Amino acid sequence: MAFWRRSRQAGNPLATGRSQSLKRKLAAATTVVGACTVGLASMLMARAYGDFDAARQNLYDISEYRVLLDAANVLSAERGPANSVLGEPPAENSAARDKLHLFRARSDAALARLLAPPPTPTALHHHHLPPLMVERVRERLRRARTEVDALATRPREDRQMDELQHAIEGMFEAVDALQPLIGWQVRQLSACDPGLAAPALTGKMLGDVREYGGRVASQIMAPIAAHQPIPIRSLADASRSRGRLLELWALAGPAYNMYGDAPRLEHAYADASHQFFGHGLSMVDSMVAQGRLSGHYSMSPTEFTNRYVPTLEPLERLRSEFLNEVIAHFKADRQHALRVLVTAGSATALILLVLGYVLVFAQRSVFLPLLDARDAVIALAEGRSRPSFTLPASGREMRRLFDALDILRRKLRERASLTEQLEHQARTDSLTGLLNRRALERIAARPADPAGPSTTSLILMDVDRFKQINDRHGHPAGDQVLRAVADLMRDMVDPDHALARFGGEEFAVLVPGASADEAASLAQALCAAICAEPIRLADGTRLPVTASFGVTTGLSGAPHWPRLFAAADAAMYRAKAEGRNCVRRADAPAQAVDH
Repeated sequence: MAFWRRSRQAGNPLATGRSQSLKRKLAAATTVVGACTVGLASMLMARAYGDFDAARQNLYDISEYRVLLDAANVLSAERGPANSVLGEPPAENSAARDKLHLFRARSDAALARLLAPPPTPTALHHHHLPPLMVERVRERLRRARTEVDALATRPREDRQMDELQHAIEGMFEAVDALQPLIGWQVRQLSACDPGLAAPALTGKMLGDVREYGGRVASQIMAPIAAHQPIPIRSLADASRSRGRLLELWALAGPAYNMYGDAPRLEHAYADASHQFFGHGLSMVDSMVAQGRLSGHYSMSPTEFTNRYVPTLEPLERLRSEFLNEVIAHFKADRQHALRVLVTAGSATALILLVLGYVLVFAQRSVFLPLLDARDAVIALAEGRSRPSFTLPASGREMRRLFDALDILRRKLRERASLTEQLEHQARTDSLTGLLNRRALERIAARPADPAGPSTTSLILMDVDRFKQINDRHGHPAGDQVLRAVADLMRDMVDPDHALARFGGEEFAVLVPGASADEAASLAQALCAAICAEPIRLADGTRLPVTASFGVTTGLSGAPHWPRLFAAADAAMYRAKAEGRNCVRRADAPAQAVDH
């Protein structure tokens, strides 16, 4: 190792070549391993992201499919208030008509949502429903509503049973027109992911249970509204709907077991069995039995609707709970896929970090410590500032070397800090914290900047009758006056200007580039500020203080400083001789400042 160091210091090309060769081999091996790792990690990440993307798409698709099923349910529910309106006398306002308006608004909003869905989330695709098919539903719904409204305006005794039945069947046709859309959407979902077919078909089947449950009652509503016996055709239609309803219900039995235990779904299934298939169908059977015998019914269409529709609510809740379970299942799939993706990404990042650490550790443990030690010794020897270096994590000998360098660095820092403190004390007045005379003279002696101003202004200031202040109030009070005057001047003098305590009660301001008028204005402002506010001493005494100022302007630089100082000093003593508390300029007499 010592030979290698000597060879490196002597610029041995052999040692340098070996060092570069080792670095290249280490870099090449690390690159190969890293490339293989990145390739394997990319395959894993691609698979995990694919699963996550598919889970997101499935959740979005089944959620949008639910919107379509909800629209079918809303259209089906509109028949209830429509049947009530057809069975009551014409009226501008009634509870049935208000309810019909509300349900129609819901239906219109549901169809508008199908035509103009919200924006598709990023990276997902939307199975846009064919607009013509949706418009066909809206057109049939408009025709059915028009027929219902036309009958509702006529006296109840003028409404023929055939006309009532035709209006009710028009509402059936509007719901039937939506079925091709549902079938189209099921095919799209199944083509996108076969796993969506079963929940999509089951959701449709549970929606059909609600639809046929409503049709069973609607198909006997016309004779009830007309107060006539139920015709054979209506009985046959109701019987077929009942058979279809029971068939769908038998198939819906195992629906809640599709994704395991679902207590809320099982409860909804039990409620539907008890309320609708128990009470609801019994109500229909009772009305059918009355219609077979005569046209006298125990309930009006509105009463029948108000009692029958609540028994359909468990069917709607069953469908809703099933879709909730389906969406929760796909949300869980998405969360699982996201966890796998995050885990794969974290593992990939960890592997790459380990590889990067191995490369950095090898370089730092073999090459960089010696190079760093060499640079540290040179920097310390030359007195250059150097950031703290990190001790090697391994290698006892190397750590000892850097421990020694660290001790040397701390000692040099301590010496530099002490030197800086001494320099600060040498150029700063200890009482006021301002520059002292020596520091000011060094600044004044600096060569003029060729790109800057060639002239400078000097303001000398002396506190008036300072000896009397010391004699009358004591030297601590005099020190307090000097500190207060220094603080006031520090606040008013630009930080770029040199402000110093020149000695005793004298202060000086060096203003590079200022004209005589500007310097005189600054001196007059300082003079006015000092005499404007008495200084409060420690014992509470308010002591008025004034000062005399001398101002001059001349060339900057060491050769011109003595003349500049002498002129300002003479102007200051002239100010004292002419009454104090005033400003005098060296080039021409200045007006005293009246206070």
